[in-house]
Amino acid sequence: MKKMFKNLIVAVMFMFVGTAFAAAQQGKGYTLLSPAQPASTPKIEVLEFFFYECSHCFHLHPLLADWAKTLPSDVQLTFVPTIFRDSTEPLARTFYALESMGKIKQMDDAIYQAIHIKQANLYDLDTIGAFVASNGVDRNKFAATYQSFTVNSKIANAKQMIRRYGINGTPTLVVDGKYVITGLQPADTIRVLNEVIAMARKAHPAEKKAKSK
Repeated sequence: MKKMFKNLIVAVMFMFVGTAFAAAQQGKGYTLLSPAQPASTPKIEVLEFFFYECSHCFHLHPLLADWAKTLPSDVQLTFVPTIFRDSTEPLARTFYALESMGKIKQMDDAIYQAIHIKQANLYDLDTIGAFVASNGVDRNKFAATYQSFTVNSKIANAKQMIRRYGINGTPTLVVDGKYVITGLQPADTIRVLNEVIAMARKAHPAEKKAKSK
């Protein structure tokens, strides 16, 4: 009888420890955005706020790129370049110009490698134009797109998003407009990202399933 009572106490203790551990994960793996922001897609939206010169973004990039290759059909990944000061805007413009030209997949790795491995200074249109041209991108088309109305609009929208989401560091991932993942090692970031997506899917599975068809 005493043994059964002892076992019961141990089981209860483990139950409380497990509950405490699970509750702590919100603070360790992710936080909740307040106020939550509306997603721009009926799918589960994953936003990565990044900066090409950020070493943490550089280390996360290959893992996130591999993860994106097997993106679930009900998930949409969108990259948002951060602009914390005027001097960082050229790289954000570069991203949006290449994205508009359909060249971002071709150039994304090259930009990270140039900055973090080759120590290239890509701070203005002239140096960036020469760089993308050396990687097979039409320099004149790039320059025209870089300064286009479309890119201007995307830059303005990115600045608004940075303010609305309260982004103050990179990389920061926001899932479904409310789950924020930042400050983790790359492998942990991907692990928590998958866990949070599963949570978001469970929160309103019928709605997500209907809208993603």
